[in-house]
Amino acid sequence: MKARFYAPDAHAPGDLVVLPADEAAHLSRVLRLVPGDPVRVFNGRGQEFDARVAQVGRRDVQIAVGRAAPAAAEPRVAVTLALAVLKADGTDAAVRDAVMLGVAAIQPVVSHRSEVGLATLERGRRRVRWERIAIASAKQCGRATMPDVRAPRRFEALLEDLAEARLPRPAVMFVEPGAAAHAVSLAGLDVPRPAAATVLVGPEGGWAPGEIARAEAAACRLVTLRLPTIRAAAMPAVVLAAVLAAWGEL
Repeated sequence: MKARFYAPDAHAPGDLVVLPADEAAHLSRVLRLVPGDPVRVFNGRGQEFDARVAQVGRRDVQIAVGRAAPAAAEPRVAVTLALAVLKADGTDAAVRDAVMLGVAAIQPVVSHRSEVGLATLERGRRRVRWERIAIASAKQCGRATMPDVRAPRRFEALLEDLAEARLPRPAVMFVEPGAAAHAVSLAGLDVPRPAAATVLVGPEGGWAPGEIARAEAAACRLVTLRLPTIRAAAMPAVVLAAVLAAWGEL
């Protein structure tokens, strides 16, 4: 199989584009490709092309864009994953898996039980890291569309975004069994397949009771999965797979 690279400036056959720095380093230093080698490029907006390496320089790599190639189909439901930030590298794994499952956007959330604050995330340039992980995941799984990895928000700001329609509705919050009296099973969620939705997944230990109450008051649908205890880093993938299957996407 041809190596795939993210080339956001690729628009049409005949374009000569410069790869982003990380992609150029992967092509030249890791794969050691040379001018004339065939590759595939995708622009992150659903287009994929056959291409060839045109030039490998000390500072940049140029790609000659060829004919359009078939791109992987995207889910019919544009899911925004509102993901509570996890400890250690848990968020990294969740971002990687969410991209593979076709999310349209990832909104990191600092919740009451998150062990990392907004200032720490900003100092650590975690959004940049998650964007790089998203690119690597899209390259690996064959997606030609890049999800929007957004700047982290506090939980309260997330609810404001939902109220102001800056995030898609319906909003479905997954809670632990017994955490909320009005939570239903996924089978009991009477929401037909929407064009877009927001899915909220909590941190280690789950959402705090006050967060669940405020989310319910903000018209979030509360859903629980009857499963054994699952690691927080794996839960987003489980939730997304369950939701997409319920909406006929898998």
